[in-house]
Amino acid sequence: MLSSQSIARIDREIAKYPADQKQSAVMAALAIAQEELGWLPGEAIEFVAGYLAMPPIAALEVATFYNMYDLKPVGKYKISVCTNLPCMLSGGVDAGEYLKKKLGIGYNETTADGLITLKEGECMGACGDAPVMIVNNRRMCSWMNPEQIDKLLAELK
Repeated sequence: MLSSQSIARIDREIAKYPADQKQSAVMAALAIAQEELGWLPGEAIEFVAGYLAMPPIAALEVATFYNMYDLKPVGKYKISVCTNLPCMLSGGVDAGEYLKKKLGIGYNETTADGLITLKEGECMGACGDAPVMIVNNRRMCSWMNPEQIDKLLAELK
């Protein structure tokens, strides 16, 4: 299901834990699978669970609990907007509304060209930098006013 390179990366994650606790690598293993596949189809979640010797439902629980995992295809760029209270009070909701209008989509939707998926995110741990967004679960974007959002969108296109 996954390439030998991804399996090797998962093996390196497993090696960080005691031999009888390899299921502790589930978050990293799911992230590696998603990185290779672009999202996490059920078969990938089951594969990861089997590889880590854990019940498939346990891996699915992790994949559905954290919003960094995508259980359906997403665009080339996934923008997650923090709308938790500190970000909300500092313009997070406004930033999300601006993005929706600019992209012509709502949360959990993808632009017609398949380029951008917009998600509403949970706390990203950068309340002092609000409003905050994360691109593809990796790149933190802070103080996202309309001008900064326009810059980001221009860069992604």
